[in-house]
Amino acid sequence: MEEGSQADRAYARVARVWQCPDAIFASGFILRRHARIGIPACPEIFAAGFFVMNNGTLIKIESVSKQYGAPRDGVLALREVSLDVRAGEFISLIGPSGCGKSTLLKMIGDLLAPSAGQITIDGHTPTEARRARKCGIVFQAPTLMEWRTITRNIALPLEIIGAPRAARDQRATELLDLIRLRDFAARYPRELSVGMQQQVAIARALAYRPTILLMDEPFGALDEMTRDRLGQELLTLWQRARVTIVFVTHSVAEAVLLSDRVAVFTPRPGHIGRVIEIDLPRPRSAETRNLARFVELVRAIRATLRELGAK
Repeated sequence: MEEGSQADRAYARVARVWQCPDAIFASGFILRRHARIGIPACPEIFAAGFFVMNNGTLIKIESVSKQYGAPRDGVLALREVSLDVRAGEFISLIGPSGCGKSTLLKMIGDLLAPSAGQITIDGHTPTEARRARKCGIVFQAPTLMEWRTITRNIALPLEIIGAPRAARDQRATELLDLIRLRDFAARYPRELSVGMQQQVAIARALAYRPTILLMDEPFGALDEMTRDRLGQELLTLWQRARVTIVFVTHSVAEAVLLSDRVAVFTPRPGHIGRVIEIDLPRPRSAETRNLARFVELVRAIRATLRELGAK
């Protein structure tokens, strides 16, 4: 039996028992409780017409804290974080390592629960949003399935929820066109560069048309040239796919180039010390970095980080 077939069968058995996944990260799949294979998750949510995009607040974070372990000897990662994320915007989270940026992202995606406070997505809980498949998540490692072609990697979330083969193939082709990799449809991950693999991971996260894309340092492991190129590709994708992006990064210049706003975190326990509007004109390109206003904004964010104690 081929490795791919064996792995796919094993995965399908687990998925049938545990219900389908909403996130792929680190060393493999995290199985989340959506719906059983072939059965739409929370059909009452779709029937009620939830999650209609508007120009107001889409994600509301209210006094959220996160404690790992017991209060006495555990770690307080986040402290009373509040933030409104507007529908359709690109917002970046920046701060020192360990300040809770990734923790907040995972709480929005329902991979972690807050210890205090609440998060709502268009008026609903992260669990309801997850079940309605409204959040796609992209982590630093692409974690593509090596035995599956690029097309089959992109279509995997749809395959798991029981979408028909024709619908899966059509959506995968649309996304390959979106990331401009249709010529690599029949290739395998090992035949692609790391940057191209990350593009495929982003396409996979968009497979079931989420309204929110959560991105946890997706370009952090890439060289500077590839990082800059993928940043431009991401801006194009964001404008075409019309999603709301919450983007974690350690690069001030990257945050300024990509974002509508940048939320600056304090050191642990993380708290949002300031939210800075990025008033640069769009569309943006590599030339945007040469603007005097770009340099001013980079300096302002770095000064804020120093002021908040992020050395």
